[in-house]
Amino acid sequence: MDLKQLEYFVRVAELGSFTRAAVVLDVAQPALSRQVRLLEVELRQNLLTRNGRGAAPTEAGKLLLEHGRGILHQVERAREELGRVRGALAGRVALGLPPSVAKAMTVPLIRDCRQHLPDATLSISEGLSVAMHESLITGRLDIALLYNAGPSPEIDLTPLLEEPLFLVQRQTGKASAAARPRPVPLREVARLPLVIPSRPNAIRMLVENEMAVLGCRPEVALEIDGVAAILDLVADGAGSAILSRNAVATSARPQAFAIRPIGTPALRSKLALARSSQRPATLTQKAMSELIARSAQALLAGG
Repeated sequence: MDLKQLEYFVRVAELGSFTRAAVVLDVAQPALSRQVRLLEVELRQNLLTRNGRGAAPTEAGKLLLEHGRGILHQVERAREELGRVRGALAGRVALGLPPSVAKAMTVPLIRDCRQHLPDATLSISEGLSVAMHESLITGRLDIALLYNAGPSPEIDLTPLLEEPLFLVQRQTGKASAAARPRPVPLREVARLPLVIPSRPNAIRMLVENEMAVLGCRPEVALEIDGVAAILDLVADGAGSAILSRNAVATSARPQAFAIRPIGTPALRSKLALARSSQRPATLTQKAMSELIARSAQALLAGG
């Protein structure tokens, strides 16, 4: 099996289009189509269903896509290890970040990476913890920061920090006059209409579990998967939210919100650095992990 053919197939399958894959790979579309077809002939399987809207993997294609990602990842790691012989920490590291963390960390982290690991390439994508967990297993991500991740045999977790969660409400004149708002009991929060992500979002699951201990449940006004959209709705008076201080501070209009600590019990979201336990980390990935951990603790701690 030719590695170039495998890479071409993976890119087409991921992007759902020969045209888009040709642009990304910087190769002529007829040549790309020919190489993918040669791979299909060799494997005696149709790997892609071609239609007017693009291309989608068949059942055989989905299976090869899963294996192909892992194979290409292994090849990239071998190249990186060979580069290490020359004394350079080089190679591409794919990092997944929750949206609110990405907003606070991306620019400082890229800056640190250029300074401390100039020969390495950091690729950052945003995602929900559940989806990023799956991407670590399949090899699409090398490292991810996950909230409230449970133990898993496929994932190695390194705890980084705990962020307190706050009740976020629309700012009013009365709220702005209070220098130190009093903590609001979690049982009282349960009586407020909440704009909250859908399951299995980490904050949603934490809120439901802690309220269940008290014998109550959240009053869900709206289910919205996206911090910016949640805050827009809170500012519009649709309800309250439960978020970290950092999520509010990095929003477009932090002054539009009043935040109150939650007590009895307090809600704390745990952030961990995650890597696949199935694939040994390269030296570059280890160095990048240390850089990411330091950056997260410096930028997010104390929220």
